Order: sequence, then C-alpha cells, then structure tokens
Amino acid sequence: MVMPDRPLKDSLMSLLPFRKTQPDAPVTPSAATEAFLDGFSIEVMPRTAEKIEDFKAILPAGTRVYVAHIEGTPIEDMVATAKRLADDGFPVMPHFPARIIKDKATLTNWIARYQGEAGVDQALLLAGGVAEPHGDYHSSMQLLESGAFGDAGFKRLHVAGHPEGNKDIDPDGSDANVTEALHWKQRFSETSDAQMALATQFCFEAAPVIAWADALRDAGITIPIHIGVAGPAKLQTLIKFSIACGVGASLKVLQKRAKDVTKLLLPYEPSDFIAELAAHKAANPDFNIEKVHFFPLGGIKTNATWTQTHGGASGTPLAASA
Repeated sequence: MVMPDRPLKDSLMSLLPFRKTQPDAPVTPSAATEAFLDGFSIEVMPRTAEKIEDFKAILPAGTRVYVAHIEGTPIEDMVATAKRLADDGFPVMPHFPARIIKDKATLTNWIARYQGEAGVDQALLLAGGVAEPHGDYHSSMQLLESGAFGDAGFKRLHVAGHPEGNKDIDPDGSDANVTEALHWKQRFSETSDAQMALATQFCFEAAPVIAWADALRDAGITIPIHIGVAGPAKLQTLIKFSIACGVGASLKVLQKRAKDVTKLLLPYEPSDFIAELAAHKAANPDFNIEKVHFFPLGGIKTNATWTQTHGGASGTPLAASA
C-alpha cells in the first residue's frame, strides 16, 4: 500500500473536520429568525423521550410536543409520555395514525385515555406509515368525519401537509389526490370549532416551499402551515430518514452536500433553510407559514441546543426563564 507523502496527507486531512481547532463563534440571531422560531414545536417518541431527564431544562415554555405513534408502540407508552410532558407544563399533541386504529371503539378509547390521564385536547391526524389498514380507517379525513374529536371537545386538530407531494397518496407523481384532500380539509376547517393547521414533512430547500405555500393560498386553502424542519444531524442520518419518509425534490440539497468533502463529516444544520423562510415571512407578514415544527433526527437535546443558540428569546428553556 502506497502512503501519500506528508504534505499531501496533511492537506487532505485539513479538509476533513475530525476536530475543531477553534471554538465556534457566538451566534447572534437575526430578528427575523427569532420571530420565525417563536412558538416552534418538536416531535418525540416514547423511546426518545425516555432519554431526556428534564424537558423544562431544554424546551421553552409553551412548546407544543408532538408524540409520534409508530406501529407497535403500546398505547400505554404513548399516554405515559403524554402525561409526563403535560405534567411538565407542555401542550401535548399525540399522533392518531388512521391505519393502525382498528375501529371507532379503539379511537374513542385512545381519546378518553389521553384526555383522562394526560389532559390532552389536541391531536395530529394522519393516515399513518403502514401500507394496509388494520381496521376501519385509512385516512385522516375518516378520523375527522367520525366526530370523535369534536364530541370530546378537542380544541386543536392538525393534519398532514406535503410540500413535495406524497407518492403513497399519488403514485403517479402528481398532486391530484393530495390537493383534493386539502380542499376537503379546508371545507372541514370552516365548519369545525377546532383550530387547524397543516403540519408538513421536513424539507431542505426554501424556494419550493414558498412556492407551494403561495399556491395553496391562491387555491383558497387558508389553513395555517407549520413547516417541517429537520434538526441538526449527521448527513448520513438525514439522507436515510429522507429516503424512508419520502422526501422528494429537496433531497438534492443533501446529495449536493454529500459530494463536498469539506462538508461530508460536518453535521447538517437548518440555519440557511430557516433564515430564508424567516426573511420571506418578515417581508411578507401574511405569508401562510406560521410556525416551525422540528423533527429532531439528530437527537432531542441536539435540536434543543440549536434552538437555544439560534433562536434568541424564542429558544430560551422554561427552566432558564422561570
């Protein structure tokens, strides 16, 4: 095996960020970014929440915490996680994946348990990531039509948004079925007492997201958008999750980054994506993206540290502001 001479080896090693020779410079958040991150939400699972000793030490007061319900997770674990977060003072929004809910009796039982044991009054309704329904439901629209959430007095209901389409819903690559469903949900929102929002899949490129949001508004869909953002994570981790979750066109942002040897080992951060959206929101106050929703793919603590560093007052943890 031929080893490179030392000057060449040193120059190659200098391109790879195995260690930092100088500390990061302090970040001064822009007013636009601080305002855009105000009231952000974050997603956890029971198993990832277990790793956090104290959510009050890392999340701002009032942070909405979504609890993702992955197929096979016992409802007992979901409710326990919701109760823990609620006891810490955080609004909790559990997922209700239609395709893993057997029937209306199961649905009403879950709602009653979340309400009775954790005081939950909000939910994210989605089809769910399984191919075949386990029972009577296959879409979030059926859950809305059931009337179960209205009967229970839920105050907020979120549904899924797809800035880059969804091939499970539109196998032909169009957005016809997604668009039809959004119009249905818009009509539902106009008759419901619950506040509604579109919680989207995570994206990496601002311009297409802005165009998508504007197109919804022009089509008469006025449900506020909570844009999905991937938190800081290793590039390999993001690419894996992006492919698994069906992230579309903006995946090319990660692929381009992967070709740059100087960035390959550096963690991805959503700084540029959020800064572009924040600047657009500042220049266009009526822009229909109202909140940021974080998917902490590199870890909850890592995501929280990023928001504390980049969000100014909007990232200050509850414990620090008490």
